[in-house]
Amino acid sequence: MNADRLRILKMLADGKVSAEEAERLLDALAAAPAPVAAATPSAPPRYFRVLVDAADQDGPTKVNVRVPMQLLRAGVKLSALIPPAARDEVNAAMARQGLPFDINQLKPENLDDLVASLDDLTVDVDTDDARVRVFCE
Repeated sequence: MNADRLRILKMLADGKVSAEEAERLLDALAAAPAPVAAATPSAPPRYFRVLVDAADQDGPTKVNVRVPMQLLRAGVKLSALIPPAARDEVNAAMARQGLPFDINQLKPENLDDLVASLDDLTVDVDTDDARVRVFCE
């Protein structure tokens, strides 16, 4: 017998509620959805989202980007088609911009690990002029 049902019956036995009230409470309890005993594993994220609400001198700016994770996976697989000389140029250009990233390390299995870790990703940045949210859904 669950704890709520037992509590209602105890209230009836103690005279705190009438039999009719106890019956209504038990009916309401039976109609309520049962709580989930254990958390079910969530499905992997399907979208990578970036939302921006900002106010600048030209007025409000709103950005809503929703990128399917399948597109990211396909892009990683296509990166294998980039010629080695072009990869070196991309790496050098990114390094000049302060992004130490090696495109040669971009592999589908690395992306799968990253996607798996994105389940809990939520980045919120709130300032006086902007609100930025980055998350997966």
